[in-house]
Amino acid sequence: MREQMEFVQNFPCFSIMLCMFAGIISSALKGKAAKMVNMAVLCINILMSAAVLLFAAYAGEFYVYVMGKFPAPWGNELRVGVLEAGMALFFCVIMLLSLMGGRHKLAQEVEAGKHGLYYILTDLMLSSLLALIYTNDLFTAYVFVEINTISACGLIMIRQNGRTIEAAVRYMIMSLLGSGLFLIGLCMLYDMTGHLLMSNIRQEVADIYAASSAGGSFHVPLLVTIALISVGLAIKSALFPFHAWLPDAYGYSTVSSAAILSSLVSKGYIFLLFKIIYRVIGFDAFRSSKIIDVLFVFGLMGMVFGSLSAIKENDVRRMIAFSSIAQIGYIYMGIGLGTQVGMVASVFHVLSHAATKSLLFIAAIGLTDVSGGSRKLIELTGSGYRNKIAGATFLVGALSMVGVPMFSGFISKLLFAQAAVQNDVKMLPTLIVLGISTVLNAIYFMKTAIRIYTPVEDTGYPTVTWRQNKTYAAALVCFMALNVVLGVFSQPIVDLIGLGLDMFA
Repeated sequence: MREQMEFVQNFPCFSIMLCMFAGIISSALKGKAAKMVNMAVLCINILMSAAVLLFAAYAGEFYVYVMGKFPAPWGNELRVGVLEAGMALFFCVIMLLSLMGGRHKLAQEVEAGKHGLYYILTDLMLSSLLALIYTNDLFTAYVFVEINTISACGLIMIRQNGRTIEAAVRYMIMSLLGSGLFLIGLCMLYDMTGHLLMSNIRQEVADIYAASSAGGSFHVPLLVTIALISVGLAIKSALFPFHAWLPDAYGYSTVSSAAILSSLVSKGYIFLLFKIIYRVIGFDAFRSSKIIDVLFVFGLMGMVFGSLSAIKENDVRRMIAFSSIAQIGYIYMGIGLGTQVGMVASVFHVLSHAATKSLLFIAAIGLTDVSGGSRKLIELTGSGYRNKIAGATFLVGALSMVGVPMFSGFISKLLFAQAAVQNDVKMLPTLIVLGISTVLNAIYFMKTAIRIYTPVEDTGYPTVTWRQNKTYAAALVCFMALNVVLGVFSQPIVDLIGLGLDMFA
């Protein structure tokens, strides 16, 4: 690590604090001013994250930023490498595009007096995501997990109707259950190691693991700790069978909220799990705990049952929401393979799913707007002709989810297949379920794509062109371009992910 601090190395701390201060400042502003502050913060964070990524990639190593210059164990730390900077940049871009794509519906979905509150919640959401990405302290991670939970709950229920309130309550109950398990695991880890900084815990856990392998007394407590932390984060990220809160939360919240929740919130918890696996527990200790096998089985089940639920749905937004359960199953299946290639595939799928699922939610609202506001599939017949930009981009997202070449979803499934053949025991079930899931994905996404492009006689519904809402069209085009970039220029991204995971270790 470099001993002399360069100014760009302050940017991760600046990014987190900027979002938090923006939320505080926006509380005194009206909706339009809060929106301008929010957009400015996102753009500044994109620039700072890009600068940090370039710095980390050029340096080829991670660095530790000590908050307030207080050394461990009293001080707090941020740890920044290629993967952290890249993920922060990606999350900021996705949030910006999600807000742009759903901005035109905000006036209809949220009361005018609450627009400022909406942007406060998104500022706090972004600050929590960035903190989860950068922090090197487990208790700080827990604090921002709770900030993330409160912000997400607010984004769900800010659209005042019975379904969103029910969804928010269900989300809060499940999320607090996950947070509680995570906190208990954290307390046990602190009791065993006496540290909260990830790097310090890692050294102690390595000694405990070595002693446990030799018949030491800490084998069971360490196993229980790993299980509590893993299950807690699995509940919060909606891994099957802990997914009951997800369909309503995604299906009935505002358009931008659905895009943000599906693409970023669950991925923040999954990224924290990646960090804990590598930088707290240690990959070898985590793999030998057998918890990884439980995550693998739940991942496979999620891939199938999430897709089956999506097939039965007639509501396009709930169908997309159920699809997220299957895609989260992919990520945990990759983790469960217990190989470096499987972890790379899972991290890449975090990017692929975030880009694609936001695209689908934003495109779907354009199709429902030209179908009398109905979300029923039968009413969407021919909507791809009535809103060409929404139809074309929805088709791109659908093809990506199915795994058609040139799109990000194809690269994800290819990486998962390559990872599977490196694990003799889990290869067969992985490849079988991967094939079944791909067929199921094709059934419900292609059914919808065919429906929106089925010619229909004049229905009396309006026709919308991209010129009528240029911001919405620009967001969709950017999402589509991002998806194609991930699919066509995947190798440099995969190389950076591999480099980032090596820095984790």
